Amino acid sequence: MTQQQATTAPASMVVIEDLRRSFGQGPQAVHALRGVSFSAGRGELTALKGRSGSGKTTLLNLVGGLDAPTSGRIEVDGTDLAGLGEDGRLALRRDRIGFVFQSFGLIPVLTAAENVGVPMRLRKVPAKQREERARTLLALVGLADHAEQRPGELSGGQQQRVAIARALANEPSLIIADEPTGQLDSETGRSVMELLRAVVRSEGVTALVATHDPSLMELADRVIELRDGRIAE
Repeated sequence: MTQQQATTAPASMVVIEDLRRSFGQGPQAVHALRGVSFSAGRGELTALKGRSGSGKTTLLNLVGGLDAPTSGRIEVDGTDLAGLGEDGRLALRRDRIGFVFQSFGLIPVLTAAENVGVPMRLRKVPAKQREERARTLLALVGLADHAEQRPGELSGGQQQRVAIARALANEPSLIIADEPTGQLDSETGRSVMELLRAVVRSEGVTALVATHDPSLMELADRVIELRDGRIAE
């Protein structure tokens, strides 16, 4: 990296300024986010906490380019999302963001290795390279011996580990995880959160994780509480 590149590289992976999102109009409008501002540093795990309806999922959808704000600014890895068309948002999600969902989101008919390989297929990565990367990532999440098993043959915790490996497939800068432990028992949920913590450090990625489980928040670098669409003081 040149001195100029080091100087101009943004210090934060995610920058959010006065973000607002409303659904509907007039007196019946629902204001899901009401002026949220914060930043997430590179290589940090930031936990978003708050009750159901506090705005966590709305916020993650906006940062991930799955939805557009009513107003405000979102910057991801130096890119202002407002300047992206649909193709640009698609490329951002494909190339720089990995998603982990509460429901795992694995394809039942594919093996663990094939599920991990799906994002690479979308980028037309050659089969040999794709297979090697998938097996490397499954080893990273402790599932090297389960590469040929299908989701139905894996436990919930194992399925979420596959989902984390899949999120890392295209070497993203940012991982967005929405209640990734929501369908797991407390012990398994903690092990998955510890894995995310380890992945953030080993891979150097940033993670935004929505969770309602207080016992998991101690694993985060910082915790942001949302309350009625605002950051709680």
